[in-house]
Amino acid sequence: MEFRIDSGVLTEAVAWAARVLPARSPLPVLGGLLLEAADGRLRVSGLDHEASARVEVEADTDVEGRALVLGRRLLDICKVLPRGRTELAVEGARLAVTSGDARFGLSLLPLEDYPAPPALPEVRGLVDGDAFATAVGQVAVAAGRDDALPVLTGIRLALDGTTMTLAATDRYRYAVRTLEWKPGAESSEAADVVVPARRLTEIARSLAHTGPAVLALDGGSIGFENGGLRTTTRLLDGRLPRHDKLFTLGDHAVATTERAPLTEAVKRVAVVAEGDSPVQLTFTPRSIHLQAGYEDDIASQHLPATLTGPDTLTVAFNPGYLLDALTTLDTPEVHFHLLGPGQRALLTDGPQATHRHLLMSVKPPA
Repeated sequence: MEFRIDSGVLTEAVAWAARVLPARSPLPVLGGLLLEAADGRLRVSGLDHEASARVEVEADTDVEGRALVLGRRLLDICKVLPRGRTELAVEGARLAVTSGDARFGLSLLPLEDYPAPPALPEVRGLVDGDAFATAVGQVAVAAGRDDALPVLTGIRLALDGTTMTLAATDRYRYAVRTLEWKPGAESSEAADVVVPARRLTEIARSLAHTGPAVLALDGGSIGFENGGLRTTTRLLDGRLPRHDKLFTLGDHAVATTERAPLTEAVKRVAVVAEGDSPVQLTFTPRSIHLQAGYEDDIASQHLPATLTGPDTLTVAFNPGYLLDALTTLDTPEVHFHLLGPGQRALLTDGPQATHRHLLMSVKPPA
C-alpha cells in the first residue's frame, strides 16, 4: 500500500475514526485503525465492542492495499506532521509516514485478527445535520453521568411520522426537543430507543454543516451516514421515564423575560453562591428580581419581565442547572411555567414550544 494525501485531511480523518477506539481493551487489535487505499480514496475505520466509525477522503493511491496500525499512535504522529503532502507506504512490517523532512515508522498489527466492521442498520430516512446537532446539544446537558444507572446516561430518540423527539434526564431535570425529519418511503414504523449521550453528541457534532444525513436503526444499534462519514453505536437497554405527565402542569403561572440578559444576570449573581446554593427569582407583573448568597455576602439584580397569574411568585433553582437550561434555548425570550416554590418548573422557547426543559425548583431560603 502506498498513497499521498494532504496532512490536514489525513489528521481530520484519523481523529474522527479514532474517537471510537477503546481506552483499554484485552484485544490489542481493537486499538488499531484500518487504512484502506484504492481508486483515489483512503478509507479510515475504527471500532470497539460498542461503536464503529468510518471515513473516506480523497488521496493519490499509487499502490492499493490495507494496513492496520495503532490508532492513537497514528493520531499523535498526524498532529505533529508539517503542513503539506504526506506519503504513507507499507515497508515490510511497518507503515512509513513521510512529510517534508519528517519521517515516522509504525508497526503493523495483524489484519487477520481484526474483526469485520458492523453493517449499517436498516435505513429509516434523512435528518438535517445542523438541526440534529443543535437538538442533541440542547438535550444532552440533562443526561445523567452516573454509570450505575446506565439508561439515564442516554438520550431518548423517538420517531413518529415526520417528528423526531429527543429527550434526556438525570432525575433532577428533563430536557425535550422535537424536530422534523424525513422518513424513507418504505419506513413508516415508529421507533423509541435510547442512545448513549456521549456517543450521540460526538456523532451529532460531526454531522453539523454537512447537509442531510442518513439515519439507520434496528433493534440493537443506530447508525448515521453522510458523504464519506459512517458511524454506528449500540443502543442502551431500558427506557427513560415518560415526560408527558411531568410536563403537564395544570393551572400555573407564566413569566416571560429576555433570555440573554437573564443568563448574564444569573452568572453575575451566582458568583456569591457557595456550592449549589440556589439563585432566587422573584417575579412580579413587570419585573424579575434575582438574588443569591446569604447574610452579608449577597448579590442581586432587577430585569424587566411579565407575570400572568399571581401578583408575585418566588422560586429558586440550582444555578448550574438553570444556566444549562437558559444557554441551550435559542430564542430571544424564555417562558417560565411555574407551579410555585419547591415544585417543578418548565422553561420553554415559546407558546409553540419545540424545546422544553423541566427543572425542580427549591424552596427559597427563609
